Amino acid sequence: MKKVRIGAGQGFYGDTIYGALNMAKYGDVQYISFDCLAELTMAILQKDKQKDSSKGYTKDITVTAKNLLPYVKEKGIKLITNAGGINPEGARDEVIRICKEMGIDGIKVGIATGDNIYPYLDEFQEKGISLADYDTGDAFTKSKDEILFASAYLGVWPIVECLKQGADIVITGRTTDTAQFLAPLIYELGWKEDEWDLLAQGILLGHLMECSGQATGGNFSGDWWNVPELEKVGYPIAEVYEDGTAYITKPEQTGGRVSIDTLKEQFLYEIHDPSHYITPDVIADFSGTKFEQVGENKVKVSGVKGKPKPPTLKAIMGYSNGYMGQGMIGYSWPDALSKARKADEIVRKQMELYEIQVKDIHTEYIGYNSIHGPLATPVDEEQLNEIYLRVAVHTETKEEAAQFGRLFPPLALNGPPFVGGLANMFSVRQLLGLWSVLIPREEVESKITTNVKEVV
Repeated sequence: MKKVRIGAGQGFYGDTIYGALNMAKYGDVQYISFDCLAELTMAILQKDKQKDSSKGYTKDITVTAKNLLPYVKEKGIKLITNAGGINPEGARDEVIRICKEMGIDGIKVGIATGDNIYPYLDEFQEKGISLADYDTGDAFTKSKDEILFASAYLGVWPIVECLKQGADIVITGRTTDTAQFLAPLIYELGWKEDEWDLLAQGILLGHLMECSGQATGGNFSGDWWNVPELEKVGYPIAEVYEDGTAYITKPEQTGGRVSIDTLKEQFLYEIHDPSHYITPDVIADFSGTKFEQVGENKVKVSGVKGKPKPPTLKAIMGYSNGYMGQGMIGYSWPDALSKARKADEIVRKQMELYEIQVKDIHTEYIGYNSIHGPLATPVDEEQLNEIYLRVAVHTETKEEAAQFGRLFPPLALNGPPFVGGLANMFSVRQLLGLWSVLIPREEVESKITTNVKEVV
């Protein structure tokens, strides 16, 4: 029976290259799939493109290409990534540039575009398509000038089309996290568009692999101290057969652990209704999923069922939502927490004194309650060695956010006894608001294009 081995290469923009590099060296895989995008990432990439129209893709694709192109050429490993972000064409140009720089030819690089719906927002409204927020039901009243990006989540079939055209590397914009992993299964194993159970199995495998080391012992809340060699954690591999039989494992020469428990934690990650997990390609029912340990670092995955795909595609719009100003200052024993509280009091009174207008303000004491917030267990304050005060504000304007940050450096001489960390003001950050909508899938899919170029 035919099988394919797919390795995970990246779980987020900025992930280490070594997981993918070890996969290429030791994983015995035919494909390495990369998931680079989150909603915040899209906003970052849009800002990059506004500064330089040739940008808008994840910059670490340069590192990925330099490290993995030799394995694409020598071993025939195919790479699938959504690193294209806002600008898949630019990402492809960068990969081709590196190919030529390294003297590598004959590589075919494909792109799939069509996820960017920003140019069509007016057209959708003219057609009577509702852009009301999916979560709140609020009517869409924003102007296009307020929108930073607008992207629909594409599914697997544009990637499959690129593979059919012979692509060795496929670069997309916004796809679902799982599409990069499902595409090779459809292409290699011949799964059909309406074989819902098989497609759902591929979605589950992609979901287990999309966060790289999080499925192989990283970020594990069990006996994390016993997970071996996390310094060289291996990313997950899916070994999948034509009938959907599937195993999750990892490269033998790497650290980490593949067990029922490590996979269960990733399985539960970002799942809402497990019986109705919606993707563009299939609605998966994870409620009957079974994990079976069949060997060291090898788990069999079964039991998922599928239902027909939905009539709509989810799209996310990011819009400017004001600015964040923040400051930080540290105090040491004795009375560290009392000093930090007094500094917070001073800052808040100065905000009134200098008429700094804010929409919201948040105070936290790092070393005491910055993670647990109001649920933090009370402690003997006299025994606290050090505390950092961090205060952040949400403002309408960039100027107000900057004015707030400037309140902190003077605390070094004008506040409680200053014996700890330096008083810092941080660069003002633009805040992102998210707007979720459902678009009839034909309105998006009719605009999808694929294109494959060979490096010569």
